Amino acid sequence: MVIALIVGAGGFIGAIARYGINSGFGRLLQDQWLPYGTLTVNVVGCLLIGVVAGLIDDKQIGGGELRAFVVIGILGGFTTYSAFGYETINLIRDGNISAAIVNIAAQIVLGLGAVWIGYKLATVA
Repeated sequence: MVIALIVGAGGFIGAIARYGINSGFGRLLQDQWLPYGTLTVNVVGCLLIGVVAGLIDDKQIGGGELRAFVVIGILGGFTTYSAFGYETINLIRDGNISAAIVNIAAQIVLGLGAVWIGYKLATVA
């Protein structure tokens, strides 16, 4: 039960951060050919999950509670792959096939690259 509360508290923080970034991009960019806020959140979240996992796994910093709070809670609430799927389907539905393809490729390539870079940054001796 305690772990569930830890995850929930982290999820609240992550969700608020995601909302702030998405709202900021909405105000900053009038023409959003791609869902830039979601892309940014996913790439940053992937980078951070790589760093945190690297620190916990390689450097033995923290333990199960820290992993639950940060990885599952904060970063789970922060990253928005469900929004990515929904926005991609909307692009396809609206006939923006090229934007949908770019969005899919960018989310996957940049997200996986960010996890790898984050993990490497955290595990450098």
